[in-house]
Amino acid sequence: MSVPTSARARLGFGLIGPRRSRHTVSVEQLASMALPVGDDGMVIGVDAEGRPAVLGINRPTPYDVTLIGGLWTAQVLALRAAATGARIVVETGRAHAWTGLAQAAGGGQPCISLHDVGRVPPQGASAGSPVVVVRDCGMRPPRGRVVSGPWQSVVTLLPYLSPAAPALMKKASLVGIQRASPDEAAQIGRIAHLPTTATQALSTLADGVTLWCAERDRQFVMTQATDAETGLLGGARRMD
Repeated sequence: MSVPTSARARLGFGLIGPRRSRHTVSVEQLASMALPVGDDGMVIGVDAEGRPAVLGINRPTPYDVTLIGGLWTAQVLALRAAATGARIVVETGRAHAWTGLAQAAGGGQPCISLHDVGRVPPQGASAGSPVVVVRDCGMRPPRGRVVSGPWQSVVTLLPYLSPAAPALMKKASLVGIQRASPDEAAQIGRIAHLPTTATQALSTLADGVTLWCAERDRQFVMTQATDAETGLLGGARRMD
């Protein structure tokens, strides 16, 4: 018995499956498929409307961030930056506060390294190996040996408003401000040219809330830890 040519072509490839219409959408339906993220980078929290707030930390141009806030927020940012593929370099005078994080991050791969203040070596950042330097050097951080550059961002953590803050805020591309005393809030408001309502809100912010200020944008963001982050770092807190 001969086999038709069309059937022979299918031998060894199974039966012809059911015929279904193609998965297509109209142009008008495309907007409904958009993701609620406005930029590439890491999600640092949600805004007042509950939408993801995204920070593009890995950039081909120098990028400086100043955070006047708590260690908890800086460590969450470090973890999330590491998840984007960046190498995290921490310059700190309190290595004990970062050791557990460095050991736990990366699933056994060394993605967070710790260095004493003033001892950070050149990192050789590139598009394929971006670097985020976190400077946790107290109220008066000394001039860093490693500065921001292409694919190397620098995040400077200040626990409070200090004499070093105005210069760092002026230099930074992005400034994060967490809960401050009313006097500090008034000073920050003048330095950052904040509206009165935002200045007054700074002294009442909840733990985990940060006012992020860029050149043309200001946004309150609530950082919500994942279960893994909470297990490693505990709950959100402004003070350490």
